[in-house]
Amino acid sequence: MMKLATFAALVGSAAAFAPAQTGRVATAVSESKADLEVLAKKLNPVVGFYDPLNLAEAEFWGQSNEATIGFLRHSEIKHGRIAMFAFVGYIVHANGIKFPWAMQMDGTPFPDANGNPPELWDSVSDDAKWQIFGLIAFLEFWSELSTPNHKHYMAGGKPGDFPDFVSGPEGIPHPVPFNLYDPFKLSKNMSEEKKESRLRAELNNGRAAMLGIFGFLSEQCAEGSVPLLKGVVPHYDGEPMAPFVTNYLGSAWGLN
Repeated sequence: MMKLATFAALVGSAAAFAPAQTGRVATAVSESKADLEVLAKKLNPVVGFYDPLNLAEAEFWGQSNEATIGFLRHSEIKHGRIAMFAFVGYIVHANGIKFPWAMQMDGTPFPDANGNPPELWDSVSDDAKWQIFGLIAFLEFWSELSTPNHKHYMAGGKPGDFPDFVSGPEGIPHPVPFNLYDPFKLSKNMSEEKKESRLRAELNNGRAAMLGIFGFLSEQCAEGSVPLLKGVVPHYDGEPMAPFVTNYLGSAWGLN
């Protein structure tokens, strides 16, 4: 998944698929199975509530059912956002669209890889990848913060809510002019009904994107597995889930 996320990290801003109801929104949070059933019908009246593994009744790590549902909701929203970035990034790179300036200080340009996004990622230097992973790690750390102004999603907070970048003694030690969500505050005067409808759209788009990006990769690695994409995407011989071409952990035991 790290490899998929970084496709789109090279293009666009983090607000491209920003959620409709994070930040300081009063939209209700689904915290029980009954709430999830209502939400499911709004998202897809045909399929409705579908939970064959009964995850909505689980209690992970000894936590309450409400906390578990908060974890599952946050996980789906986050995976959907990453998949949307990956899906759009895949299409961008498959069409050879890239920044015209150098990617690295030594003048190395952004790679092309003849329209094969996984091969494009493989051609990026490890130094550049570590910088990308460093940013991802920071965003992940920041998203897990629980403060008086931002409750954790497993403790009554809003699933999918990304905390603002707060400057000062209890935050980032330098000014941060823009937040990850809604950096230009375009949703400030948006109605609650509009925010709720945009959240539902984000969830549906995220689910579609998860299927879409794995459809691309499945056809690339196992030709014919997705008939609609046969001949559309190029073959890929690598490992799409490996962040590095070199298996640094496995090399210690003689594995490639």
